[in-house]
Amino acid sequence: MWDIHMRILAEAEYIIKTNSTVRAAAQYFGISKSTVHKDVTERLEEIDKRLFELVREVLDKNLSERHIRGGMATKSKYADKRKNFS
Repeated sequence: MWDIHMRILAEAEYIIKTNSTVRAAAQYFGISKSTVHKDVTERLEEIDKRLFELVREVLDKNLSERHIRGGMATKSKYADKRKNFS
């Protein structure tokens, strides 16, 4: 049980320190996105309410900026295609 608690706290601290997405945290820890998401949105609240609120702020910010990152990725993708086509 303590191993799970330590994992959850490590994920939360990583997300807060790096302002990372759930996807980036999952890749860093080598676990699935759904595990990280469940850890930081459900399990963390029972372990450390203050840390949960800090993670929630980062996740909410990431959610609000998601469309911008997606647009930038698409723009970059097509810019690369144009560059390679020439």
